[in-house]
Amino acid sequence: MSKDKISTDGGQNLGQNPFGGLGGLSFPAGNPVPRANALLPANEAKTAKNRGRVEVLRMTAGRGGKTVTVARAFVGIGLPEKEQLAKKIQKACGSGGTVKDGQIEIQGDQREVVARVLTEAGFRPVMAGG
Repeated sequence: MSKDKISTDGGQNLGQNPFGGLGGLSFPAGNPVPRANALLPANEAKTAKNRGRVEVLRMTAGRGGKTVTVARAFVGIGLPEKEQLAKKIQKACGSGGTVKDGQIEIQGDQREVVARVLTEAGFRPVMAGG
């Protein structure tokens, strides 16, 4: 080998190895496979899947001019879960509401807050109507 070339066989010509001090540390064997929802706690990672499309709309018809926000077209959830979801939405909005005819009705124009809570619950909210 000539004088101008540096040996790459790991000899002392390469200088100091920046990873040399890591040899004494104990690391887990293999590469851990990251979860798809690594930022969510383990119990919420299950609910982060897509649970279906839910329409969120504002209505005034038949309510004496009062505005309500309606979440409808739920697929695959029963009345107890809708009531629990309605309580969570009411708490987030700071207003009243009910579950009527399979729909969640919240008092006032609260579409953004309702959509946020539904997204956190794993649904895909879609703004519908006016």
